[in-house]
Amino acid sequence: MISATEYAGWPHCYRLTDGDVELVVTTDIGPRVIRCGFVGGQNLFKEIREQSGKSGEPDWQPRGGHRLWLAAESVALSYGLDNSPVEAFVADESITLTQPVEKETGFRKQMTVKLGLTGIEVVHRLRNTNDSAKTVAPWALTMMAPGGTAVTAFPPRGQHPQALQPTNPLVMWGYTDFSDPRWKFTAKYLILRQDPLAASAVKAGLWNRDTWMAYLLGSDLFVKSATASKGPEHYPDMGCSLETFTNGDFLEMETLGPLESVAPQAEIVHVEHWSLHRNICISEWTDEELDRVLGSLLPSEAW
Repeated sequence: MISATEYAGWPHCYRLTDGDVELVVTTDIGPRVIRCGFVGGQNLFKEIREQSGKSGEPDWQPRGGHRLWLAAESVALSYGLDNSPVEAFVADESITLTQPVEKETGFRKQMTVKLGLTGIEVVHRLRNTNDSAKTVAPWALTMMAPGGTAVTAFPPRGQHPQALQPTNPLVMWGYTDFSDPRWKFTAKYLILRQDPLAASAVKAGLWNRDTWMAYLLGSDLFVKSATASKGPEHYPDMGCSLETFTNGDFLEMETLGPLESVAPQAEIVHVEHWSLHRNICISEWTDEELDRVLGSLLPSEAW
């Protein structure tokens, strides 16, 4: 069911629900998914309360939720304003949100959110309306509510001397600090904990053909996944199909598409699949426990 609703001070939103899961998308600003959770339950997405219900600001606002950006990151390319109304088209199981052409970049952003029997599909489209080709990558960023833990997997592991070639980059930023206790590495997994008492920012990225990341908040688990269609040499940020960032306010889970030269009036597409799971308990952050808990919840191709 898809119905018009007010949410967090925005009068023109839409709620998608199957009776168990619910999503809320905004049309007063966006395109953005501002809520994702179980009906009557917590919002797993971050909401920045002081920015809720507002629009028309002269500068970009984080706000929270799930958004679409252009990579590689720069002030000119990535921080185009999404503070104005978007067009909404409602179908049986989906809603498509289309932003006016972004004056900062000349791209039109579009997001189609579908809640169906097989889960949640989010299709991101970037159309180039400039007079010349532009090289960009789609970048889908999800801001998670504070207090949870994120986990992702490295590509399949091997043994020396059989595995002689590298399998993936592990990318650092200038402010990445792997001695920070919010990080945990196992043989198979990279884990990042959001700590409201730790204000400093940390970030890391990697490439995995079967890109996915999960976030456990209380006993609710949110999973998003995407397929890396090309090798790491085609991806931004030294080869990242996935990036994760945290500070004292939220944790961000980000998937990226490959860098492409987008001709005038052409578009590029990036697809994520989401799922929510309740009553999840991870007793310890070890390979064996994560294999046990996540094995039946992730797309089969991730294993």
